[in-house]
Amino acid sequence: MNTLRRLSFNLWYNWKPPWDTGISPPELMDFISHHPPGLALDLGCGTGTNVITLAHYGWQATGVDFARRAIQKARRKARQANVLADFRVDDITRLKDLSGPFDLILDMGCYHSLQAEGRQAYLDNLDRLLAPDGTFLLYVFFRHPDESGPGLEETELEALRAYFNLVDRQDGSERGLRRSAWLTYHRPRSTSNASIPIIDFTTPNQ
Repeated sequence: MNTLRRLSFNLWYNWKPPWDTGISPPELMDFISHHPPGLALDLGCGTGTNVITLAHYGWQATGVDFARRAIQKARRKARQANVLADFRVDDITRLKDLSGPFDLILDMGCYHSLQAEGRQAYLDNLDRLLAPDGTFLLYVFFRHPDESGPGLEETELEALRAYFNLVDRQDGSERGLRRSAWLTYHRPRSTSNASIPIIDFTTPNQ
């Protein structure tokens, strides 16, 4: 992520960003209600709403965000909620200090914001950090092939199928402006890293 965009996100957290609703989505709540607590990782956790929710239900939860101001707020919110949670300032394409494995990895807006050069590193981290039989819960919105900026083309989801099994998809819209989807991916208990291809994100329509 370029320096200007990083700065703009940090500045947003001096106020209340429009995406920081303070409410965990029903998709996450449904997952929690059907799975026993384990280890969870929230990529792009913002001010920690979902990490705190997971911790409240017994999960050992870690949140990562590159916006230092967001992590400061998240730590304060966790103390106020009287829950234990691990919050870290880090780049989701790096995560060298995380080892996992995590039973749940949650992403509500990071993957579709990455530039092509960051996506392979992101997927390599998922492959390294998600436990066998683990779940990757992903929220994305889509853009038209002629548009630029954040968002995915439909074909760009195919890269994830090389790593995990898609078990559920719920389509919708983001504030009625563009298509979005919640996707639930599952990692099989036994996988062979040797069979995972390298995805060329620089090739059009890849």
